[in-house]
Amino acid sequence: MLSVLRNATYRRLFAAQVVALTGTGLLTVALGLLAYDLAGTNAGSVLGTALTVKMFAYVGLAPVINALAARWPTKRVLIGADVVRAAMALSLPFITDAWQIYVAVFLLQSASATFTPAFQSLIPTVLPDERDYTRALSLSRLAYDMEALASPAIAALLLTVVGYSNLFLGTVFGFLSSAALVAISALPQRMPAAVPQASLWHRTTLGARIFWRNRRLRSLLALNLVVAAPTALVLVNTVVYVREVLLRPETDLALALACFGTGSMIVALSAPRALGRFGDRSVMLTGAAVIPFVLACAAALSLRPAGGGWWLLLGLWLLLGAASATILTPSSRLLRDASTVDTRPYVFAAQFSLSHACYIITYPLAGWVGAAAGLGWAVLALTIVAMIGSAGAFLSWPRHDAAEATDRAEEEQDSEQPAR
Repeated sequence: MLSVLRNATYRRLFAAQVVALTGTGLLTVALGLLAYDLAGTNAGSVLGTALTVKMFAYVGLAPVINALAARWPTKRVLIGADVVRAAMALSLPFITDAWQIYVAVFLLQSASATFTPAFQSLIPTVLPDERDYTRALSLSRLAYDMEALASPAIAALLLTVVGYSNLFLGTVFGFLSSAALVAISALPQRMPAAVPQASLWHRTTLGARIFWRNRRLRSLLALNLVVAAPTALVLVNTVVYVREVLLRPETDLALALACFGTGSMIVALSAPRALGRFGDRSVMLTGAAVIPFVLACAAALSLRPAGGGWWLLLGLWLLLGAASATILTPSSRLLRDASTVDTRPYVFAAQFSLSHACYIITYPLAGWVGAAAGLGWAVLALTIVAMIGSAGAFLSWPRHDAAEATDRAEEEQDSEQPAR
């Protein structure tokens, strides 16, 4: 897997991703402490609102910003987004009211909605070989999982010697380092043809229209919903399982979350071989079949008498992490195969937006239903969501992809026709 790092351009881009992810992890910890300083016991409400603002920025702005930036060189777009993120992180220690957090988070995440799709759509051009690209996707998934485990530990270590406001400086350093690494990378020039000459509306909706017309991308839409269900359960309700259902000490929360990340890392490491042997469809739909079943087991666990089932929870969380990664890791291969060089940024931006839209559904189900009706009903609701997504994925993805050539031809024609 590490052989892909021999490519100097990708090596610098991967390093940029790692340092930016580390900065984002420090930001998450520092933002929680800042919210507590400003709102005290209402810090959860402040963070919940900030997360909602983040999702709406991702969903609403990614396609629009990508369409506006289509005329600009990719390097300038990436560096500009990193600089904006660094500026917003630098402003956070000076915030004195909750509404200022929402504004800063909106601007910071808008920059992330610019950076991430542009970055992801660039990698297939840097690594045109399919095996190299698959290894890069596995490394990227591994980087996300390692960040989830390492950033809290780094933050805890730093907090023993500095105040939490200094964590924001670590975030600024991460984003600026990312910008510097992008700046010294020899990126391929993006030379869009007819797409940027079309109207803004045509360019903004191009990615979504390609999604709808391509059979495998319609399946990916459903798979996004499948992944959003366990992710919401783990992030929102793990603490409820650990503290209220299983009566475990609060230190076990980190262990449960680590099991979810470990499952994902195992799949990320084995993905290149599994995809080479079984293909995208078999690997991704296996994850779609496993997730509803594991969620149903989690719903049953929530009904057990308090105090039992700790090892079962760890096993379920490990399976959920692994099954989610079987969908997330290869997903960019579908986006690459369904796009041309000209349409690729629009397709990746559409995936970024549409995948995060699913969390606007699952986060409230995990949190609000759990608070109003109980954990069991929340998990049951998420299980039903995953079942619907899984059924949609199986029905949408054809067993034989002979029709994909026709889809590609239609997409190329669509990208060349400006809206009237």
